[in-house]
Amino acid sequence: MSEHRLLGGPGLTPYAVAVLDVVASIPVGKVMTYGDIAEYVGAGSGRTVGAVLARHGGEEDVPWHRVIRSSGEPNPAAPVEALRRLRVDGTPLRPAGDRVDLRSARWDGSSAGPDLSRTGPQRAVNPPSAE
Repeated sequence: MSEHRLLGGPGLTPYAVAVLDVVASIPVGKVMTYGDIAEYVGAGSGRTVGAVLARHGGEEDVPWHRVIRSSGEPNPAAPVEALRRLRVDGTPLRPAGDRVDLRSARWDGSSAGPDLSRTGPQRAVNPPSAE
C-alpha cells in the first residue's frame, strides 16, 4: 500500500482509501470486478467503487484497468486503453479479445499480493453517499 493512501491524502475518504488500496494490490495478470471490490472492503456497491475510481483512479500507482465489469468488459470510460494495458499485463482474455476471461483472471484477494488486513473483509468501511 502506498504511504499517501494510508495517510488519507487530500480529498480521500476512509472508503476511498480502502478501495484504492485494494485496487493497488491486484496482482499483474489478475482482475477484480467493481462489485468484488465493494464486497472485499465490506461496504458500498460496484457503483460506489466506480465513483471512487472516477475521482481518484488517474494516479500513476492505481492500476484502474484491473477493475472490470462483472461481464468481463473493461472499464467503460477507456475500454481500448484498458484492454491494451490488460494485454501488456498478460491477463487472460476471451477468444474475441474484447473481454477478460474471469474464470482464469479473477483475483479473490487471498493469494499473493501484500497484506490487506487494514482494508479486507474483516473491517467494513462505510461509503459516504456522495461517493
